Amino acid sequence: MIAIIGFIVVAGAIAGGYLMEHGNLGVLFQPAEIVIIFGAAFGAFLVASPMKVVKSTVGSVLKIFTNKPYVKADYLEVLMLLSEIFYKIRKQGLVSIEGDVDDPKESSIFKNYPNVLKNHHAMTFVTDTLRMVITSTIEPHELEALMDAELEEHHEDSLIPSKNLTTTADALPGLGIVAAVLGVVLTMGKIGEPPEVLGHSIGAALVGTFLGVLMCYGFVGPMAKNLEYIAQEDLQYLNVLKIALKSFVSNNAAPMVAIEFGRRIIPAKQRPTFLEVEEAVRQVRK
Repeated sequence: MIAIIGFIVVAGAIAGGYLMEHGNLGVLFQPAEIVIIFGAAFGAFLVASPMKVVKSTVGSVLKIFTNKPYVKADYLEVLMLLSEIFYKIRKQGLVSIEGDVDDPKESSIFKNYPNVLKNHHAMTFVTDTLRMVITSTIEPHELEALMDAELEEHHEDSLIPSKNLTTTADALPGLGIVAAVLGVVLTMGKIGEPPEVLGHSIGAALVGTFLGVLMCYGFVGPMAKNLEYIAQEDLQYLNVLKIALKSFVSNNAAPMVAIEFGRRIIPAKQRPTFLEVEEAVRQVRK
């Protein structure tokens, strides 16, 4: 929703300022310039991107309008999930969670936390890590390196759509100049026409430069930055899982201590207090 509001503000401010100086909005509508700029930009995007990247980018763009940022309740829920797992392991041993890890959707633990269960990357990270601990004698430093490698790969993959949009945004001003130059070429063919005809033709050519710069800095560039923030926020969420799992599995910390390690790296504005986590854990263990 906030992205839509931003787009409206950008368009409204530009159109409003233009109309304040008695500009004619109809002059800015130049179909030929739009076809040249957007058609060339889309074609360049296809050339630069394998099909899987194209699909990933299109899907990610939709996130700009549908993504819900992580809030305190999301972090509290994942801490409670980890606390249940940790207490069960501490009480019944690692083998006790094998069924939960193998089939999370049927697990009596995971089913209590539907938002985490719907987060594919978080669930894969937790279950794969615990499955590795259950089925092997992996050393603590190896487990940490494995988790770091997975998070790094996931983050790099999440940034691909943002990088692609940034590349496209960077190309738009240049494509706007291409459209403008073509407009000037057409204008030169009308050099014998009256001044008002030449003026209209030159104005239409300059619209190409205007559209290219506007789309770069007013729309596509900000969209790329939005996707970068979404990827960074997702990494922060997964880092909470990593730190808590590492503390419990590798450092053999008590469940509540491991949960506290995870809580401490939650961004300040979304971080539940120690007392809130303690009370939530107490309610879960009743």
